Amino acid sequence: MTALSWLGAAGSWLFVVVFLLDGLTRPGYHPARHPVSALALGPRGWIQTTNFILCGLLITAGAAALPQALGGLPLPLAVAALGLALVASGAFRMDPMRGYPPGTPDEDPEHFSLTHRFHDWAGMVVFLLLPLTPLIAVFALASPSWMWASGIIAAATALCSGAFGQLWERDSPYTGVVQRATIILGLSWLGALFLHGAA
Repeated sequence: MTALSWLGAAGSWLFVVVFLLDGLTRPGYHPARHPVSALALGPRGWIQTTNFILCGLLITAGAAALPQALGGLPLPLAVAALGLALVASGAFRMDPMRGYPPGTPDEDPEHFSLTHRFHDWAGMVVFLLLPLTPLIAVFALASPSWMWASGIIAAATALCSGAFGQLWERDSPYTGVVQRATIILGLSWLGALFLHGAA
């Protein structure tokens, strides 16, 4: 099961590396404002779509190693659900909006497509599980240091996730910064958890 743990860690960290690099090099894309999901739009959209699906599958596969490594089912189930929600986020793209891809009107569309709504629902699951998964870990892990670290990550990602929702509604120029902070905190912790399970 160690190989599955390494796959889970790779999926957690690779997801972050890809969206950071792609966002910094994408013409017309502004990482401080635009969400990660917008990278799935435009001519290079296949990169982020693949990132969602591949890394989501790797995380889901890694979750299969956690019951044996750490004991219990709630934590692995939460991790698997997070991975599947990432896969769904890639399968259903958001609508063009807020100036991206270039040439798109700067405001939100009057009506959202069904695909966009599915993407939103998947995203809600992701941003619910980013703080909920480390919170579950507080009660599932035996190591005091891991319990404390997981509690801190749970609180930080909950605060960031809530702030992201508010900034998104206001179309703040810093929406992308806070969203990225939430994802980076949550998935960095998750990658480390997989390696902890493999140790």
